[in-house]
Amino acid sequence: MPKLKSHRGAAKRFKRTASGKFLRAKAFKRHILTSKSTKRKRSLRKIALVSDGDQMKLERMLPYK
Repeated sequence: MPKLKSHRGAAKRFKRTASGKFLRAKAFKRHILTSKSTKRKRSLRKIALVSDGDQMKLERMLPYK
């Protein structure tokens, strides 16, 4: 069988943990930040886990990561 290619867009955005789950950055932190509270912007800095529904999609996109 030929090797599978990783989805390069997904490879740049997600990181796999030791237990096999994926980490992602939170959205809504790019622009129009003046209208968002400091508390909200601070919480958007944190890394989040990918939901269980999207976990299988990412495993297909990133077979060797």
